[in-house]
Amino acid sequence: MYFTGTAGSGKSSLVRAYQEWLDNIGLESIIVNLDPGADYLPYDADVDIRDWVNLSEVMEDYSLGPNGAQIAAADLMAVNIKEWGPTVKEMGARFALVDTPGQMELFAFRQSSTAIIEELGRDSGFLLFLSDPMLAKSPNGFVSDMMLCAITQFRFSIPILNILSKSDILSDDVLAEMESWAKDPYALYNALTDGNIDSQSVMNIEFLKAMESIGMYRELTPVSAENGTGMEDIYNAVQQYFEGGEDAE
Repeated sequence: MYFTGTAGSGKSSLVRAYQEWLDNIGLESIIVNLDPGADYLPYDADVDIRDWVNLSEVMEDYSLGPNGAQIAAADLMAVNIKEWGPTVKEMGARFALVDTPGQMELFAFRQSSTAIIEELGRDSGFLLFLSDPMLAKSPNGFVSDMMLCAITQFRFSIPILNILSKSDILSDDVLAEMESWAKDPYALYNALTDGNIDSQSVMNIEFLKAMESIGMYRELTPVSAENGTGMEDIYNAVQQYFEGGEDAE
């Protein structure tokens, strides 16, 4: 399971919370950290890419600044996949929770990530896209997040669940409105056209129509690493896809 999304969307916190939830129901899991530039992780990684690719060393070895080193490190993860990939497989856990780099473009838009997914097993891969509530709570931002989710699935062609991260920070009214947008595209159309229609609204309406026409309009699953909301929904979505709803046990 690959946890991806924009910087600050709460990927690492959700990885920790979801592992704790799996532990509580008696299911074994491991955590794989794929962020070579992480200064702090809220969990103990079972496989940590920093043991193979160190960002400071990449900066020094290739005379790169922080941004260039992040890009180089993302590619080096794939170059070294034969060294660290078998470690993930040998652990044999039912669930491998893969925490991807903080900047989603380093994972979603690099060909190296496709190589990593292929090596770890495309057939068992599942994407969790974390939508940032501070972006998605506006109609235009909601469409932007949906587009990022759709592009991510298009890049990797594996199943995906669109998650509203940090749902606990939203008021009940705002959360209910966002859930209505996710379930009913016409509610989102109305929100986009409420008041003055500017060029951005027109563009987002066209994007929304395109996503509908190709079947990329998807519902949003509220989750919270803070209070545990949505953990069972994540589990059920994964089990429904791989096991037809049968329990992992």
